[in-house]
Amino acid sequence: MTPEEEYFDVVDQHDAVVGRAARREVHARGLLHRAVHVLVFNAAGELFLQKRSMSKDTAPGAWDSSASGHVDSGENYDECAVRELREEIGLALLRPPARWLRLQACAETGNEFVWVYRERSEGPFTLHPEEIERGAWFATTEIARRLREDPAEFAGSFRLIWRELAARGDLP
Repeated sequence: MTPEEEYFDVVDQHDAVVGRAARREVHARGLLHRAVHVLVFNAAGELFLQKRSMSKDTAPGAWDSSASGHVDSGENYDECAVRELREEIGLALLRPPARWLRLQACAETGNEFVWVYRERSEGPFTLHPEEIERGAWFATTEIARRLREDPAEFAGSFRLIWRELAARGDLP
């Protein structure tokens, strides 16, 4: 095991841990695993989105959730949400953000069970340069318009999250 190699818990169709495998194996074999997405809104109701680095292995250059990532082996969803916010945008929380939406593992999530969290912050953020090309605040109406006009501009998981939240009438 090399120090930089990531390991994820492999889960069954009920999101119960059944094993552990390296990231590359999990993705190559399409194994079920876990991830989080955090949507950070400001007081004006705008959503902070990150534009993924072109070096990312999935959805390079696409707009995505404020912070997102895989749940590491032995880590829980809440711990991961706090870690991803800190690592990706420099937002340090003393408690997990609020759980908002649960997605079942499917092709659109990359075989990931996903907890979507909601947080409020005004920034400014310190973006992880290897993960994120840039970030920006968007009005939810602007995101909806851009998703209609050019959905490929956004990461697949984010499109699914937005569609689910819109269907529930749960967007600010």
